[in-house]
Amino acid sequence: MELKHLNEIERATQRGRNELFRIGMALLFIVGVMLYASMRGDGEFSLILVVAAMIGGYMAMNIGANDVANNVGPAVGSKALTLAGALVIAAIFEAAGALIAGGEVVGTIRSGIIDPGRIADPDTFVWVMMAALLAGALWLNIATAFGAPVSTTHSIVGAVLGAGIAAGGWDIANWGKMSAIAASWVISPVLGGLIAAGFLYLVKRIITYQQDMSAAAGRNVPLLVAGMAWVFAACLILKGLGKVWKIEFFSATLIGLGVAILIYFIVKPFIVARSRDIGNSKAGVNQLFTVPLIFAAALLSFAHGSNDVANAVGPLAAIVDIVSTGGTEIGADAPIPVWVMMIGALGIGLGLALFGPRVIRTVGSEITELDQMRAYCIAMSATITVIVASQFGLPISSTHVAVGGVFGVGFLREYLKKNYSRMLADIKLHHPEGDQTAIDAFMARFAKATIDEKGALLEELKRNAKQQLDPAHFSKMERKGLRKVYREELVKRSQLLRIAAAWIITVPASGLMAGVLFYMMRGMTLSS
Repeated sequence: MELKHLNEIERATQRGRNELFRIGMALLFIVGVMLYASMRGDGEFSLILVVAAMIGGYMAMNIGANDVANNVGPAVGSKALTLAGALVIAAIFEAAGALIAGGEVVGTIRSGIIDPGRIADPDTFVWVMMAALLAGALWLNIATAFGAPVSTTHSIVGAVLGAGIAAGGWDIANWGKMSAIAASWVISPVLGGLIAAGFLYLVKRIITYQQDMSAAAGRNVPLLVAGMAWVFAACLILKGLGKVWKIEFFSATLIGLGVAILIYFIVKPFIVARSRDIGNSKAGVNQLFTVPLIFAAALLSFAHGSNDVANAVGPLAAIVDIVSTGGTEIGADAPIPVWVMMIGALGIGLGLALFGPRVIRTVGSEITELDQMRAYCIAMSATITVIVASQFGLPISSTHVAVGGVFGVGFLREYLKKNYSRMLADIKLHHPEGDQTAIDAFMARFAKATIDEKGALLEELKRNAKQQLDPAHFSKMERKGLRKVYREELVKRSQLLRIAAAWIITVPASGLMAGVLFYMMRGMTLSS
């Protein structure tokens, strides 16, 4: 007992040391940003620039800690990647996406949430951006501490809205845009969940529900990998490289199709050969999805880095732009200097490495159990939803889509298991009581049958049972009782409620904090 107590103390001490190390490294990064930024400004605006750069670095770290989990969480949860491997891949490709394709210009007002024309004073605009940046970072920090994956975009949108209202009143807000964002709270996870569940059901029908799974995998996995290459290539062109290479949707789709055809002929011989050695099991089929998932995690991270770095450095770029013009004008767009982009890229990578594992575990293993096939479906869902939504102008969140995909595959698993248990109960209730030999014989035939054959067997069984008068056979009362035959929950409801609550309060919480911070910052400058 005493030894157990000592071990617990030792583990707690080690956790404390690890936490201090992470905090120390984060502070060291912020200090480095402070020293570097101090060399970029001069005169009375130097202090403002330094403070804004430090807040931008803090925001970037929180984006890495929270938002990147959506790209690598399913791959880690399915064991396709180790946590360490996922951290390395995501950090490299997030930074590469930010630096290579992050774009040279960013809108200073995120998504047109507020009208900058109603803030005539550039100094006031600086404080609005600074308050928004800090509030968005604080909210992400809080969510990460609780292991809740939330939308970075919604965090900064809510913060800009709150600080803008504090500075210019309620009329400054674009309420039409806010209504669309509120609708996306429902659209994003539902769409992601439905597409992921649809893909998982397709994979089950064409592979794991077949009698010869290895042969089915040899035929169909190359097509599934080619399909992944198609949507990922199109997404990378449209979203990941969209700021540096302008191309139409149709052209991007054709290029993606060309990539998919090439990938199909490259991977097919390897997958067919590998499928002969995997055995007729789900575990063997899962192995065929490991390498595609690693590429998926890398490409998703690249696309995320190229798009979401603006959440970290967009407001900072706006402040730098005003400082560089001597505080005389507010531009609709602001150029992003390389040093500002570097802060965003390095901050995202460092935040992921130091604080990302907590949210990665939530997405990868604490909502529902994932394997490689399920992780594949989630990656496909996230990519397709982002492409479709971007073409229809729907303001969706990649976080909501990915987490919705995790819930989607979990609820589909529940439904399928419940349905299968109901079928087994049907079989038993359609046989006379005590006729175990007949039940076992039918079950053997049923287990080997395909999906269509299973349905035909059940229909035949019910027709035969209706022609018999034995009261031990299936009755209407017993049929109603089958609805409660399977009660196991494969999706953790506590996680569902916790994440949904975090999503709902993200915009108002970050907005409220931004408004309070704006009044505090503005008050301190006026009093001085």
